[in-house]
Amino acid sequence: MDDTIKVLLVEDDPNDEELALVAFRKLGFRNEIKVIREGSEALDYLFSQGDYKKKGPITSLRVILLDLKLPKVDGLEVIKQIKRNSETKSIPIVVLSSSDHESDVLTSYQLGVNSYVVKPVDFERYVNTVQQLGEYWLVINEWMH
Repeated sequence: MDDTIKVLLVEDDPNDEELALVAFRKLGFRNEIKVIREGSEALDYLFSQGDYKKKGPITSLRVILLDLKLPKVDGLEVIKQIKRNSETKSIPIVVLSSSDHESDVLTSYQLGVNSYVVKPVDFERYVNTVQQLGEYWLVINEWMH
C-alpha cells in the first residue's frame, strides 16, 4: 500500500518538474510527491497495473498535477480514465499546462478537472504558483478519500 504519496505530478518536461519539486520542498513536502513522465505510466500507477501491479491501492493521494501534452497517452485521456473509475474519480485533478487554448480549458473542465492553471514562464512565478497550489490542496482543502 502506498500511503505516503500526497501529490502525483505527471510532467514530461524535466525543467518544469524540477521547478515544481523546488516549490514543494519549500513547503516542506519532500517524500510525499511521486513524479511520472508519461500518461500511460500515470494510469498504471493509479490503477495498480503494469510495473505498479504490486503497489496496492493509493489511500493518501490528495491531488494530481497533470500536464496535458504527455507522451504515449495525453492528459485529456488520463482525465477521462480517472473520472470514469469509481475508485479514482474523487481525486482532485489540477491541470498545469502551457496551453491556454480555450478548447483545452473547456474540455478539461467538461471532463471533470478541479482547476486549470496555465504554467507561468517566469521561474519565480512558476514556483510561487505551484506553492499556492500545494498549500491549497495539501493544507487548506478538506479531504476525505
